[in-house]
Amino acid sequence: MGKILTTARLWLVMTAVAFSSPAFITAHVTPRTVLNRLSSTSSFLTRTELWFNQTLDHFSPYNHDKFPQRYYEFLDYFRISDGPIFLKICGEGPCNGISNDYLGVLAKKFGAAIVSLEHRYYGKSSPFKSLTTNNLRYLSSKQALFDLAVFRQYYQDSLNLKLNKKGENPWFFFGVSYPGALSAWFRLKFPHLTCGSLASSAVVLAVYNFTEFDQQIGESAGPECKAVLQETNRLVEQRFETNKKEVKALFGAGELEIDGDFFYLLADAAVIAFQYGNPDTLCSPLVQAKNAGNDLVDAYAKYVKDYYIGTFGSSVQTYNQKNLKNTTPGEDSADRLWWFQVCTEVAYFQVAPANDSMRSSKVDTKYHLDLCKNVFGEGIYPDVDTTNIYYGGTGIAGSKIVFTNGSQDPWRHASKQISSPEMPSYLITCHNCGHGTDLRGCPQSHLNIEGNAQNCSSPDAVHKVRQQLVEKMDLWLSECQSTTGRNNI
Repeated sequence: MGKILTTARLWLVMTAVAFSSPAFITAHVTPRTVLNRLSSTSSFLTRTELWFNQTLDHFSPYNHDKFPQRYYEFLDYFRISDGPIFLKICGEGPCNGISNDYLGVLAKKFGAAIVSLEHRYYGKSSPFKSLTTNNLRYLSSKQALFDLAVFRQYYQDSLNLKLNKKGENPWFFFGVSYPGALSAWFRLKFPHLTCGSLASSAVVLAVYNFTEFDQQIGESAGPECKAVLQETNRLVEQRFETNKKEVKALFGAGELEIDGDFFYLLADAAVIAFQYGNPDTLCSPLVQAKNAGNDLVDAYAKYVKDYYIGTFGSSVQTYNQKNLKNTTPGEDSADRLWWFQVCTEVAYFQVAPANDSMRSSKVDTKYHLDLCKNVFGEGIYPDVDTTNIYYGGTGIAGSKIVFTNGSQDPWRHASKQISSPEMPSYLITCHNCGHGTDLRGCPQSHLNIEGNAQNCSSPDAVHKVRQQLVEKMDLWLSECQSTTGRNNI
């Protein structure tokens, strides 16, 4: 994790739903890709806000500015005073608490505390009152990793003072989607500060033209649904050529002046059904419409408005570049913030493949580059080669990192899917296993308390991977506790 885009935009919805965060994973956010939405108290382990002063620029010896960064702690299961500390990384959306997913089960099992740090710039952790392109210069994964390192030390020192003890508790990091990548990258860059990491649906590979994304959507849809989706897209484009205003209005998206924005909305609307474990919500009505000889464009418009905009909770404004240019911090700021990270570091451009595409050809590389230029100005583009050189991409040379992915999730093609002795990679295979299934259960677009997997088409597949995770955590945490000094190898 959705960050994810179909990670940032989906991380906003899922962050609002599942992490509270928001996507959504990302992977790697509001759909364009967001990741969650929660309301009931039982959806969270805690929503009590805590704050500490974070360094603005970790790479400058001259800039000592600070900003308040929001975090949370949950201590109900904590084994005083030597229990482990689980750090749940928040990503490309507001972090409104610690959600009650499978991590809570793990904390109870291991006697762990859970802490969660809001990502810089998102939610209430903004260093600036204006989000101009110049003010976003400190928004990057590299700065975010240092945030985590500084916070980890701050929290450990505070805990020692509170409990009148010395030494270190064993730490373990967790993240889904873009936070999953941060979890892996943290273990890579700061191996002395965590015993291990869970990198769930972790988008560790920056991809310029992410054609594998749509190819996976086609595979996840299956032959019948895939064919109907492609036919629907062709019919929409044909009707669009004769009366684009009418077609945009049919989908409730009349305010989207840029055609590419409109077709991105339509593509994401289909993506989230597979990414978050609700494939039948999309495929069943479209296939039924096809078999009954009904209008496929009308059927898809109904799905977009009723489910994607309605039930799932996305917003048409998420796709409006006018909205993305808004520099005033607010509830919709995550869209602009994540696009800045996309346009500078990771790309994940979900472009239409040359053949067998699941989206309009208008969503191409030029559309993405034009968006980056239009929203942030000249000279802004993603340097994916530098990002992959810095972190290693899928060739990441880390250790004690568990990678997990859902079989239906298009983001898994930006994750590490080949196991190595020090970095096992597990694929959870089932009909509705998508983004972050190991922590979220099924479906992944609304929170399942304690990550309940009973609605997965194969609960055993989820339980098996969870058991493998527990075994690795047990081993790595015990190795940490047997060492002296910093609890890590």
